[in-house]
Amino acid sequence: MAWRLDEAVEHGIIDNTVEGMTTGKIWLAGRDEPLILSLNGDCWRDLAGTVLEFENPKPKASEEANSLDTEQTGIVGDITASQKAKVPQIPEEEIPEYYRQNREIPCEWKNLLYVEWFSEINGRVLIEAPDYRMRISEHLWEMDQDLEEAQKLANMNSMRDFLAQMIRRNESDDPMAATKAKNHRTELNEYEWEERLKESDRLTDAYQEVLEKYIDDPDAERKEAFVMGWDGLLGAMADREESGNFEDDDFDEENGDWNSVTGDEDYYHDGKSRDGDELDQTHPLQVHAQQISLRAFEILGSDCENDEGPSYELATSLMRISTKLAGVLNDRSSGYQPEAGFVLAVLKRCLNWINDAVGACQQLIGDEKNLDQIAALEQLRADIFSIRDGILEIRRSLKQR
Repeated sequence: MAWRLDEAVEHGIIDNTVEGMTTGKIWLAGRDEPLILSLNGDCWRDLAGTVLEFENPKPKASEEANSLDTEQTGIVGDITASQKAKVPQIPEEEIPEYYRQNREIPCEWKNLLYVEWFSEINGRVLIEAPDYRMRISEHLWEMDQDLEEAQKLANMNSMRDFLAQMIRRNESDDPMAATKAKNHRTELNEYEWEERLKESDRLTDAYQEVLEKYIDDPDAERKEAFVMGWDGLLGAMADREESGNFEDDDFDEENGDWNSVTGDEDYYHDGKSRDGDELDQTHPLQVHAQQISLRAFEILGSDCENDEGPSYELATSLMRISTKLAGVLNDRSSGYQPEAGFVLAVLKRCLNWINDAVGACQQLIGDEKNLDQIAALEQLRADIFSIRDGILEIRRSLKQR
């Protein structure tokens, strides 16, 4: 994932007066020494050949930003002050609840400062801010449109290389391996499914980075496919444009399709339902987990809406457990049922979230002064343990088969 420094920046300077080299210093709240940038490549045409100075009017210290390496040596990404993006007209903390619920937050198009680079040590680092104060010097050299397009293409290749390292696909040297696997499908065991789930998580994280980067780009679809390494999708898009057929719902990209993001296609055995009470219709353990998750929200109230802290950890862990149990225990209207290895791998993950939930609940009990609230949290903790016992029982049953 990218290091996002928007809030932590106090002020900085980006110097691209030497063609082919971008240097700079960025001071962060809570750090005595600035980040020192030494990057190969150039800014976009609006900043190429200039010195950019910028200042954040409301800096805020960040522990994550403080852990960055001081020497930021690497390759430029997209660096520009002319990129447009939709920006809420109301500050995040002042958005009315009505807008939050109905997703009708009023926005306007604004130029923003977009500073991206790929550090040899830290990976992708990003500053994306619409409200910095900026001062740009005169151009000491000019970049033409062809050079800018070449730089943007180089930046996309850098993003592609970064994501490839992030995803770390488990691909065979045999180019026909994927086809053979589909033609001769065998069930995977729990540990093989765990590796697939880890790869799916990495792929999902990578795709989230891509969606955030290109969300307002008019050529988003093509750029997303390129940086994700979905070359088959690029070919399909080219064929689609040539034929004039813009329906791509049936597209199946080898080793990197939309199914790889959602994980749906490979997670289900083709056609054969399995015996066993654990997978019949709405499973009572999933119902129990869902009820406990809802009760947690009632007990915690608005405390669980924050993006950190034990209340948030408890609520999100229980919600993940309920959702995952629904996916592997409840019956599918299509008649397809999950492979046993996949169920075991998901249940193992649920046990990890059980541990997180119990730890967060224990912390809340220790900090709480209200006796009624303590009693409610203790009952919630006991119910979480009951979910754990149910998961362990299902795992034992599946392993015996």
